[in-house]
Amino acid sequence: MKPVIAIVGRPNVGKSTLFNRLTKSRDAIVADFSGLTRDRHYGDGRIGDREFIVVDTGGFEPTSDSGIVKEMAKQTRQAVAEADAVIFVVDIRAGLSAQDHDIARYLRTVGKTVVLAANKAEGMVESPLLGEFFELGMGEPLPVSSAHGQGIRSLTDAALASFEFVDEEAEVEEGSPIRLAVAGRPNVGKSTLINTWLGEERLVAFDMPGTTRDAITVPFERNGQKFELIDTAGLRRKGKVFEAIEKFSVVKTLQAIADANVVLLLLDATQGVTDQDAHIAGYILESGRAVVIAVNKWDAVDDYQKQLLQRSIEQRLAFLKFAPVMNISATRRQGLGPVWKAIADAHASATRKMSTPVLTRLLLDAVEHQTPQRAGMFRPKLRYAHQGGMNPPIVVVHGNSLEHVTDAYKRFLEGRIRDHFKLTGTPLRIEMRSGKNPFDAKG
Repeated sequence: MKPVIAIVGRPNVGKSTLFNRLTKSRDAIVADFSGLTRDRHYGDGRIGDREFIVVDTGGFEPTSDSGIVKEMAKQTRQAVAEADAVIFVVDIRAGLSAQDHDIARYLRTVGKTVVLAANKAEGMVESPLLGEFFELGMGEPLPVSSAHGQGIRSLTDAALASFEFVDEEAEVEEGSPIRLAVAGRPNVGKSTLINTWLGEERLVAFDMPGTTRDAITVPFERNGQKFELIDTAGLRRKGKVFEAIEKFSVVKTLQAIADANVVLLLLDATQGVTDQDAHIAGYILESGRAVVIAVNKWDAVDDYQKQLLQRSIEQRLAFLKFAPVMNISATRRQGLGPVWKAIADAHASATRKMSTPVLTRLLLDAVEHQTPQRAGMFRPKLRYAHQGGMNPPIVVVHGNSLEHVTDAYKRFLEGRIRDHFKLTGTPLRIEMRSGKNPFDAKG
């Protein structure tokens, strides 16, 4: 499971700049979620082979008890509660403030790894001004410059020092359970669907603790196929019975998607495809997960709304056109059988083995049917292909001048590979690797 780093600090110390530096973006992958005054931002970070989730927060005033500032403080506390480590950002140029002391006092009570980042320290690595931040009792302040990228690697290493990383891309063993995450906005019916499954299949369910927060998985079996449901709906244990509550945590959803083999993206037929749905769908694609789209409450809309909804899915989720779309009603238990088949098919596609001879023949047939476009003096030459990974399937194409292969031609190749191997519900990645031209170095 990806570790979570929360960035906290008073206003205007450079938290968002640090967030953008860690996520190598100008915004969060999953943007603001509605219903909260100053919500947290979430994004994916990577240092070397280590991946993590970053949470940006608004300016933190722990002692405030009024208005918007109180709401922001509430959001920051939630971010800290979800985090494995906290980066506490202070401004070396502005110096220590009473508010910094308030935040430090609060962070000492939460029992998390806290790393102190003295921001805006470009050219001030040896500055005596660093000394005053020892007063906070948060250990040695690390001088960084979010704007210029100085000291960011050391800061991240310190935050992740106590976290053990495991290889998440390990090959799926045959016969192992399919890890299934149900993702979607609040109130789309995730809990209702999970409860329907639990009741209908008479499952044996129990908690399987994860890292610092308990990641709840529910093991169950259907028609001889084992599944592990990775909870995003807030399943809790109450006595010996599971009670599903609609408690939406973005971090939980992102982690569930990253840990899953297949994601069931649940939409609400009565509300259409919203920005939140598109953000979650984008994250699923970014993670390379197999996906099935299920439209819940299908029985609650008329024919005209159904047509609008289908058009909306085609337009707003066009990047998931490989995903099957199933229409269901969780409360009436309609359409649930085909969903299970679609999930199994998506998983089988994501883990399909494709032999090198077959891929190479498909490649050469495609080139014979339509040659890649010439770029100046060069025409890309595609020689052979092999499988470079599973879940998602990766096809590596070797040849010469492949950097000139257009995106349109890659989509053409993808279509032919998908058709031949009957891939459904999984993204397919095509990588081009050019060999060295032996005549380049001639003198």
